[in-house]
Amino acid sequence: MTHIVILGGGIGGIAAAYEMKGLLRGDERLTLLSDSETFQFMPSNPWVAVNWRQPEAIQVALGPVLAKQGIAFNATGAKRVHPEGNVIELRDGQTLAYDYLVIATGPRLAFHEIEGLGPSGHTQSVCTVGHATQSAAAWERFVADPGPIVVGAVQGASCFGPAYEFAFIMDTDLRRRKLRDKVPMTFVTSEPYIGHLGLGGVGDSKGMLESKMRDRHIKWICNAKVIKAEAGKLHVVEHDEDGTEKCKHELPFKYGMMLPAFMGIEAVAGIEGLTNPRGFILIDKHQRNPKFPNAYGVGVCVAIPPIEATPVPTGVPKTGYMIESMATAAAHNIRAAIDGKAPSAVATWNAICLADLGDTGIAFVAIPEMPPRNVNWMKEGKWVHLAKVGYEKYYLRKVRKGVSAPVYERMMLKAMGLTRLKSVE
Repeated sequence: MTHIVILGGGIGGIAAAYEMKGLLRGDERLTLLSDSETFQFMPSNPWVAVNWRQPEAIQVALGPVLAKQGIAFNATGAKRVHPEGNVIELRDGQTLAYDYLVIATGPRLAFHEIEGLGPSGHTQSVCTVGHATQSAAAWERFVADPGPIVVGAVQGASCFGPAYEFAFIMDTDLRRRKLRDKVPMTFVTSEPYIGHLGLGGVGDSKGMLESKMRDRHIKWICNAKVIKAEAGKLHVVEHDEDGTEKCKHELPFKYGMMLPAFMGIEAVAGIEGLTNPRGFILIDKHQRNPKFPNAYGVGVCVAIPPIEATPVPTGVPKTGYMIESMATAAAHNIRAAIDGKAPSAVATWNAICLADLGDTGIAFVAIPEMPPRNVNWMKEGKWVHLAKVGYEKYYLRKVRKGVSAPVYERMMLKAMGLTRLKSVE
Protein backbone atom coordinates (compact mmCIF):
# COMPACT_ATOMS: atom_id res chain seq x y z
CA MET A 1 0.00 0.00 0.00
CA THR A 2 1.70 3.20 -1.19
CA HIS A 3 1.70 5.95 1.41
CA ILE A 4 2.26 9.61 0.47
CA VAL A 5 2.93 12.09 3.28
CA ILE A 6 2.60 15.86 2.88
CA LEU A 7 4.68 17.66 5.53
CA GLY A 8 3.15 21.10 6.12
CA GLY A 9 -0.39 22.49 6.34
CA GLY A 10 0.03 25.90 4.72
CA ILE A 11 -0.67 27.03 1.17
CA GLY A 12 1.87 24.63 -0.35
CA GLY A 13 0.88 21.67 1.80
CA ILE A 14 -2.86 22.08 1.27
CA ALA A 15 -2.38 22.55 -2.47
CA ALA A 16 -0.22 19.41 -2.69
CA ALA A 17 -2.66 17.37 -0.59
CA TYR A 18 -5.73 18.35 -2.60
CA GLU A 19 -3.97 17.80 -5.92
CA MET A 20 -2.55 14.45 -4.82
CA LYS A 21 -5.93 13.30 -3.54
CA GLY A 22 -7.36 13.58 -7.03
CA LEU A 23 -4.59 11.35 -8.40
CA LEU A 24 -4.82 8.45 -5.92
CA ARG A 25 -5.84 4.97 -7.01
CA GLY A 26 -6.83 1.78 -5.28
CA ASP A 27 -5.50 1.44 -1.74
CA GLU A 28 -2.99 4.30 -1.95
CA ARG A 29 -3.01 6.45 1.21
CA LEU A 30 -2.43 10.15 1.80
CA THR A 31 -1.55 11.82 5.11
CA LEU A 32 -1.04 15.51 5.86
CA LEU A 33 1.32 16.11 8.80
CA SER A 34 1.36 19.56 10.38
CA ASP A 35 2.34 21.24 13.63
CA SER A 36 -0.95 23.16 13.68
CA GLU A 37 -4.60 22.16 13.86
CA THR A 38 -5.51 24.98 11.48
CA PHE A 39 -4.78 26.30 8.02
CA GLN A 40 -3.81 29.96 8.28
CA PHE A 41 -4.20 32.38 5.37
CA MET A 42 -0.92 34.23 5.80
CA PRO A 43 -1.54 37.05 3.26
CA SER A 44 -4.15 38.50 5.66
CA ASN A 45 -1.79 38.75 8.64
CA PRO A 46 -1.07 42.50 8.16
CA TRP A 47 -4.82 43.15 8.52
CA VAL A 48 -4.91 41.10 11.73
CA ALA A 49 -2.01 43.17 13.11
CA VAL A 50 -4.10 46.38 13.05
CA ASN A 51 -7.35 44.66 14.06
CA TRP A 52 -8.95 44.90 10.62
CA ARG A 53 -9.32 41.13 10.81
CA GLN A 54 -9.79 38.75 13.72
CA PRO A 55 -7.53 35.66 13.74
CA GLU A 56 -10.42 33.19 13.55
CA ALA A 57 -11.64 34.82 10.33
CA ILE A 58 -8.55 33.71 8.39
CA GLN A 59 -8.17 30.19 9.78
CA VAL A 60 -9.72 26.85 8.85
CA ALA A 61 -9.76 23.81 11.16
CA LEU A 62 -7.95 21.14 9.14
CA GLY A 63 -9.25 17.99 10.81
CA PRO A 64 -12.89 18.16 9.66
CA VAL A 65 -12.00 19.56 6.22
CA LEU A 66 -9.42 16.87 5.44
CA ALA A 67 -11.65 14.10 6.82
CA LYS A 68 -14.29 15.04 4.25
CA GLN A 69 -11.65 14.62 1.54
CA GLY A 70 -10.51 11.24 2.82
CA ILE A 71 -7.09 12.63 3.76
CA ALA A 72 -5.59 11.45 7.06
CA PHE A 73 -4.44 14.29 9.31
CA ASN A 74 -1.83 14.41 12.05
CA ALA A 75 -1.11 17.65 13.95
CA THR A 76 1.70 16.24 16.10
CA GLY A 77 4.43 17.92 14.05
CA ALA A 78 7.75 16.57 12.80
CA LYS A 79 10.77 16.38 15.07
CA ARG A 80 13.14 14.95 12.46
CA VAL A 81 12.91 13.63 8.92
CA HIS A 82 14.99 10.50 8.25
CA PRO A 83 15.00 10.27 4.44
CA GLU A 84 17.46 7.37 4.34
CA GLY A 85 14.84 5.24 6.13
CA ASN A 86 11.70 6.85 4.64
CA VAL A 87 10.39 7.73 8.08
CA ILE A 88 9.49 10.89 10.02
CA GLU A 89 10.13 11.07 13.75
CA LEU A 90 7.20 12.88 15.36
CA ARG A 91 7.29 15.26 18.29
CA ASP A 92 5.44 12.80 20.51
CA GLY A 93 8.09 10.12 19.98
CA GLN A 94 6.16 8.07 17.43
CA THR A 95 7.15 7.63 13.79
CA LEU A 96 5.38 7.95 10.46
CA ALA A 97 6.62 5.89 7.50
CA TYR A 98 6.18 7.00 3.92
CA ASP A 99 6.86 5.88 0.37
CA TYR A 100 6.77 9.41 -1.02
CA LEU A 101 7.24 12.66 0.88
CA VAL A 102 6.31 16.22 -0.09
CA ILE A 103 8.07 18.77 2.12
CA ALA A 104 5.98 21.96 2.18
CA THR A 105 6.75 23.26 5.64
CA GLY A 106 7.33 26.92 4.97
CA PRO A 107 10.32 28.50 6.71
CA ARG A 108 11.91 28.72 10.10
CA LEU A 109 11.88 32.41 11.04
CA ALA A 110 15.48 33.40 11.79
CA PHE A 111 14.83 36.09 14.41
CA HIS A 112 17.65 34.58 16.48
CA GLU A 113 20.25 35.77 13.96
CA ILE A 114 19.84 39.40 15.09
CA GLU A 115 19.99 40.36 18.74
CA GLY A 116 16.69 41.62 20.10
CA LEU A 117 14.71 40.97 16.91
CA GLY A 118 11.23 39.50 16.88
CA PRO A 119 8.19 38.97 19.10
CA SER A 120 10.28 37.57 21.94
CA GLY A 121 12.57 40.60 21.61
CA HIS A 122 11.74 44.21 20.84
CA THR A 123 10.05 44.14 17.41
CA GLN A 124 6.75 42.78 16.15
CA SER A 125 6.06 40.35 13.30
CA VAL A 126 3.29 39.53 10.80
CA CYS A 127 4.81 36.20 9.75
CA THR A 128 2.25 34.02 11.55
CA VAL A 129 -1.30 34.53 12.79
CA GLY A 130 -0.01 34.23 16.36
CA HIS A 131 2.59 36.92 15.73
CA ALA A 132 0.01 39.16 14.06
CA THR A 133 -2.33 38.75 17.02
CA GLN A 134 0.47 39.80 19.37
CA SER A 135 1.24 42.71 17.05
CA ALA A 136 -2.41 43.80 17.18
CA ALA A 137 -2.31 44.04 20.97
CA ALA A 138 0.90 46.07 20.73
CA TRP A 139 -0.75 48.27 18.07
CA GLU A 140 -3.60 49.19 20.40
CA ARG A 141 -1.12 50.18 23.10
CA PHE A 142 0.81 52.19 20.51
CA VAL A 143 -2.11 54.21 19.17
CA ALA A 144 -2.97 55.16 22.77
CA ASP A 145 0.52 56.70 23.06
CA PRO A 146 1.96 57.12 19.54
CA GLY A 147 5.52 57.87 18.46
CA PRO A 148 8.05 56.82 15.79
CA ILE A 149 7.65 53.63 13.74
CA VAL A 150 10.31 51.52 12.04
CA VAL A 151 9.15 48.85 9.61
CA GLY A 152 10.84 46.76 6.94
CA ALA A 153 12.91 43.63 6.28
CA VAL A 154 16.37 42.66 7.48
CA GLN A 155 19.36 41.32 5.57
CA GLY A 156 18.75 37.93 3.99
CA ALA A 157 14.97 38.43 3.96
CA SER A 158 13.19 37.06 0.92
CA CYS A 159 9.62 38.21 1.59
CA PHE A 160 9.40 41.98 1.23
CA GLY A 161 5.77 42.41 0.18
CA PRO A 162 4.26 42.14 3.68
CA ALA A 163 6.67 44.80 4.97
CA TYR A 164 5.48 47.28 2.34
CA GLU A 165 1.87 46.30 2.90
CA PHE A 166 2.11 46.74 6.65
CA ALA A 167 3.79 50.14 6.34
CA PHE A 168 0.92 51.45 4.19
CA ILE A 169 -1.76 49.70 6.25
CA MET A 170 -0.40 51.33 9.42
CA ASP A 171 -0.32 54.67 7.62
CA THR A 172 -3.96 54.26 6.55
CA ASP A 173 -5.10 53.22 10.01
CA LEU A 174 -3.29 56.15 11.63
CA ARG A 175 -4.80 58.64 9.20
CA ARG A 176 -8.28 57.34 9.97
CA ARG A 177 -7.56 57.78 13.67
CA LYS A 178 -6.27 61.36 13.00
CA LEU A 179 -2.91 60.31 14.48
CA ARG A 180 -0.66 60.24 11.41
CA ASP A 181 0.85 63.64 12.20
CA LYS A 182 2.18 62.24 15.50
CA VAL A 183 4.01 59.27 13.92
CA PRO A 184 7.30 59.60 11.98
CA MET A 185 7.76 56.41 9.95
CA THR A 186 10.97 54.94 8.48
CA PHE A 187 11.12 51.95 6.14
CA VAL A 188 14.34 49.95 6.62
CA THR A 189 15.21 47.34 3.99
CA SER A 190 18.10 45.24 2.74
CA GLU A 191 16.91 45.84 -0.83
CA PRO A 192 19.26 47.93 -3.00
CA TYR A 193 16.35 50.21 -3.85
CA ILE A 194 12.69 50.63 -2.97
CA GLY A 195 10.58 48.21 -5.01
CA HIS A 196 13.34 45.69 -5.67
CA LEU A 197 11.25 43.07 -3.83
CA GLY A 198 13.95 40.41 -4.18
CA LEU A 199 12.96 40.26 -7.86
CA GLY A 200 15.11 42.97 -9.40
CA GLY A 201 11.95 45.08 -9.54
CA VAL A 202 8.73 44.41 -11.44
CA GLY A 203 7.62 46.96 -14.00
CA ASP A 204 7.96 50.43 -12.47
CA SER A 205 7.82 49.11 -8.90
CA LYS A 206 10.73 51.39 -7.91
CA GLY A 207 9.16 54.60 -9.16
CA MET A 208 5.65 53.75 -8.07
CA LEU A 209 6.52 52.65 -4.53
CA GLU A 210 8.91 55.56 -4.02
CA SER A 211 6.15 57.93 -5.12
CA LYS A 212 3.65 56.30 -2.77
CA MET A 213 6.08 56.49 0.15
CA ARG A 214 6.85 60.15 -0.49
CA ASP A 215 3.13 60.86 -0.70
CA ARG A 216 2.59 59.09 2.66
CA HIS A 217 5.62 60.77 4.30
CA ILE A 218 7.43 57.46 4.81
CA LYS A 219 11.22 57.86 4.82
CA TRP A 220 13.42 54.95 3.77
CA ILE A 221 16.89 53.46 4.18
CA CYS A 222 18.01 50.90 1.58
CA ASN A 223 21.07 48.60 1.55
CA ALA A 224 20.48 48.37 5.28
CA LYS A 225 21.90 45.75 7.63
CA VAL A 226 20.20 45.56 11.02
CA ILE A 227 22.76 45.01 13.77
CA LYS A 228 20.47 44.73 16.78
CA ALA A 229 17.18 45.86 18.24
CA GLU A 230 16.95 47.38 21.69
CA ALA A 231 13.90 48.56 23.57
CA GLY A 232 12.92 51.65 21.59
CA LYS A 233 15.94 51.69 19.28
CA LEU A 234 16.99 49.91 16.06
CA HIS A 235 20.70 49.86 15.17
CA VAL A 236 21.25 49.88 11.40
CA VAL A 237 24.30 50.09 9.12
CA GLU A 238 23.62 51.56 5.68
CA HIS A 239 25.87 50.44 2.80
CA ASP A 240 26.64 52.01 -0.54
CA GLU A 241 26.29 50.38 -3.96
CA ASP A 242 29.53 48.37 -3.69
CA GLY A 243 28.70 47.05 -0.22
CA THR A 244 30.97 49.41 1.70
CA GLU A 245 29.67 50.74 5.01
CA LYS A 246 28.22 54.19 4.38
CA CYS A 247 26.81 55.31 7.72
CA LYS A 248 25.27 54.08 10.94
CA HIS A 249 21.76 54.86 12.14
CA GLU A 250 20.21 54.60 15.59
CA LEU A 251 16.49 54.76 14.85
CA PRO A 252 14.14 55.43 17.78
CA PHE A 253 10.80 53.67 17.69
CA LYS A 254 7.72 53.08 19.79
CA TYR A 255 6.46 50.43 17.37
CA GLY A 256 8.70 48.31 15.18
CA MET A 257 7.97 45.48 12.73
CA MET A 258 10.93 43.93 10.91
CA LEU A 259 10.61 40.81 8.77
CA PRO A 260 13.39 38.27 9.42
CA ALA A 261 15.45 36.13 7.10
CA PHE A 262 14.18 32.59 6.51
CA MET A 263 15.80 29.21 7.10
CA GLY A 264 14.71 25.61 6.70
CA ILE A 265 12.93 24.10 9.68
CA GLU A 266 14.94 22.17 12.26
CA ALA A 267 13.35 18.85 11.27
CA VAL A 268 15.31 18.89 7.99
CA ALA A 269 18.25 21.20 8.72
CA GLY A 270 21.70 19.72 8.22
CA ILE A 271 20.61 16.57 6.37
CA GLU A 272 23.33 16.11 3.77
CA GLY A 273 21.98 15.96 0.25
CA LEU A 274 18.48 17.00 1.28
CA THR A 275 19.14 20.62 2.22
CA ASN A 276 21.54 23.46 1.50
CA PRO A 277 23.50 25.14 4.33
CA ARG A 278 20.47 27.31 5.22
CA GLY A 279 18.25 24.25 5.53
CA PHE A 280 16.27 24.79 2.32
CA ILE A 281 15.24 21.71 0.32
CA LEU A 282 17.34 20.97 -2.76
CA ILE A 283 15.20 20.13 -5.80
CA ASP A 284 15.50 19.47 -9.51
CA LYS A 285 13.14 20.87 -12.14
CA HIS A 286 10.58 18.20 -11.25
CA GLN A 287 10.53 19.24 -7.54
CA ARG A 288 12.46 16.07 -6.58
CA ASN A 289 15.43 15.98 -4.26
CA PRO A 290 18.48 14.72 -6.20
CA LYS A 291 19.77 12.43 -3.42
CA PHE A 292 16.39 11.18 -2.17
CA PRO A 293 14.20 11.09 -5.30
CA ASN A 294 11.08 10.01 -3.39
CA ALA A 295 11.24 13.32 -1.49
CA TYR A 296 9.86 16.47 -3.10
CA GLY A 297 10.03 20.13 -2.09
CA VAL A 298 7.27 22.71 -2.50
CA GLY A 299 6.99 26.38 -1.60
CA VAL A 300 9.00 28.66 0.66
CA CYS A 301 11.10 25.78 1.99
CA VAL A 302 12.82 25.08 -1.36
CA ALA A 303 16.26 26.39 -2.26
CA ILE A 304 16.28 29.11 -4.93
CA PRO A 305 19.42 31.20 -5.53
CA PRO A 306 19.14 35.01 -5.45
CA ILE A 307 18.19 36.66 -8.72
CA GLU A 308 21.24 38.92 -8.55
CA ALA A 309 24.05 39.93 -6.24
CA THR A 310 23.09 42.86 -4.02
CA PRO A 311 25.25 44.98 -1.67
CA VAL A 312 23.33 43.55 1.31
CA PRO A 313 22.01 39.97 0.92
CA THR A 314 18.42 39.56 -0.26
CA GLY A 315 16.49 36.39 -1.03
CA VAL A 316 13.89 35.48 -3.65
CA PRO A 317 10.19 35.43 -2.70
CA LYS A 318 7.96 32.47 -3.50
CA THR A 319 4.48 33.75 -4.28
CA GLY A 320 1.19 31.85 -4.14
CA TYR A 321 0.92 31.02 -7.85
CA MET A 322 4.49 29.70 -7.90
CA ILE A 323 3.87 27.61 -4.78
CA GLU A 324 0.70 26.04 -6.13
CA SER A 325 2.39 25.36 -9.45
CA MET A 326 5.16 23.52 -7.56
CA ALA A 327 2.52 21.52 -5.68
CA THR A 328 0.79 20.50 -8.91
CA ALA A 329 4.08 19.43 -10.49
CA ALA A 330 5.13 17.43 -7.42
CA ALA A 331 1.80 15.58 -7.24
CA HIS A 332 1.81 14.63 -10.91
CA ASN A 333 5.43 13.49 -10.77
CA ILE A 334 4.68 11.31 -7.74
CA ARG A 335 1.83 9.77 -9.73
CA ALA A 336 4.25 9.10 -12.57
CA ALA A 337 6.80 7.54 -10.18
CA ILE A 338 4.18 5.22 -8.67
CA ASP A 339 3.23 4.15 -12.19
CA GLY A 340 6.87 3.46 -13.07
CA LYS A 341 7.09 6.41 -15.48
CA ALA A 342 9.64 9.21 -15.76
CA PRO A 343 8.64 12.60 -14.29
CA SER A 344 7.46 15.18 -16.82
CA ALA A 345 5.64 17.92 -14.89
CA VAL A 346 7.54 21.17 -14.41
CA ALA A 347 6.31 24.06 -12.28
CA THR A 348 5.58 27.45 -13.83
CA TRP A 349 7.59 29.91 -11.76
CA ASN A 350 5.52 33.01 -12.40
CA ALA A 351 4.85 35.73 -9.82
CA ILE A 352 1.30 37.04 -9.55
CA CYS A 353 0.73 39.20 -6.48
CA LEU A 354 -1.83 41.56 -4.99
CA ALA A 355 -0.19 43.98 -2.54
CA ASP A 356 -2.62 45.86 -0.31
CA LEU A 357 -1.66 49.44 0.58
CA GLY A 358 -4.42 50.09 3.08
CA ASP A 359 -6.87 52.04 0.94
CA THR A 360 -5.39 51.22 -2.46
CA GLY A 361 -3.03 48.55 -3.77
CA ILE A 362 -0.57 47.40 -6.42
CA ALA A 363 -0.86 44.28 -8.58
CA PHE A 364 2.35 42.66 -9.87
CA VAL A 365 2.75 40.12 -12.67
CA ALA A 366 6.24 38.77 -13.47
CA ILE A 367 6.33 35.98 -16.08
CA PRO A 368 8.65 34.29 -15.43
CA GLU A 369 9.69 35.45 -11.97
CA MET A 370 13.37 35.39 -12.93
CA PRO A 371 14.29 38.15 -15.42
CA PRO A 372 14.46 38.64 -18.36
CA ARG A 373 10.68 38.30 -18.51
CA ASN A 374 8.00 37.90 -21.11
CA VAL A 375 5.58 39.90 -18.92
CA ASN A 376 6.78 42.61 -16.54
CA TRP A 377 3.59 44.37 -15.44
CA MET A 378 2.20 46.30 -12.50
CA LYS A 379 -0.85 48.48 -11.90
CA GLU A 380 -2.07 50.53 -8.95
CA GLY A 381 -5.57 51.31 -7.79
CA LYS A 382 -8.37 50.91 -5.28
CA TRP A 383 -9.48 47.84 -7.24
CA VAL A 384 -6.40 45.94 -6.02
CA HIS A 385 -7.34 46.52 -2.38
CA LEU A 386 -10.86 45.27 -3.09
CA ALA A 387 -9.58 42.36 -5.17
CA LYS A 388 -7.41 41.16 -2.30
CA VAL A 389 -10.45 41.20 -0.01
CA GLY A 390 -12.31 39.09 -2.56
CA TYR A 391 -9.33 36.79 -3.04
CA GLU A 392 -9.11 36.10 0.70
CA LYS A 393 -12.79 35.12 0.90
CA TYR A 394 -12.56 33.02 -2.27
CA TYR A 395 -9.40 31.20 -1.19
CA LEU A 396 -10.70 30.28 2.27
CA ARG A 397 -13.92 29.00 0.69
CA LYS A 398 -11.90 26.80 -1.67
CA VAL A 399 -9.80 25.40 1.19
CA ARG A 400 -12.98 24.42 3.03
CA LYS A 401 -14.35 22.74 -0.11
CA GLY A 402 -11.16 20.82 -0.91
CA VAL A 403 -10.42 22.38 -4.30
CA SER A 404 -7.13 21.23 -5.87
CA ALA A 405 -4.06 23.34 -6.57
CA PRO A 406 -4.42 24.68 -10.14
CA VAL A 407 -7.03 27.25 -9.17
CA TYR A 408 -4.78 30.10 -8.08
CA GLU A 409 -4.57 31.96 -11.37
CA ARG A 410 -8.32 31.66 -11.99
CA MET A 411 -8.97 32.81 -8.44
CA MET A 412 -6.73 35.81 -8.91
CA LEU A 413 -8.43 36.80 -12.15
CA LYS A 414 -11.86 36.35 -10.60
CA ALA A 415 -10.83 38.35 -7.56
CA MET A 416 -9.62 41.18 -9.78
CA GLY A 417 -13.13 41.41 -11.18
CA LEU A 418 -14.81 41.70 -7.78
CA THR A 419 -14.75 45.47 -7.70
CA ARG A 420 -17.99 45.91 -5.73
CA LEU A 421 -16.89 44.03 -2.61
CA LYS A 422 -17.01 45.83 0.72
CA SER A 423 -13.57 46.91 1.92
CA VAL A 424 -11.84 44.89 4.66
CA GLU A 425 -11.74 47.49 7.38
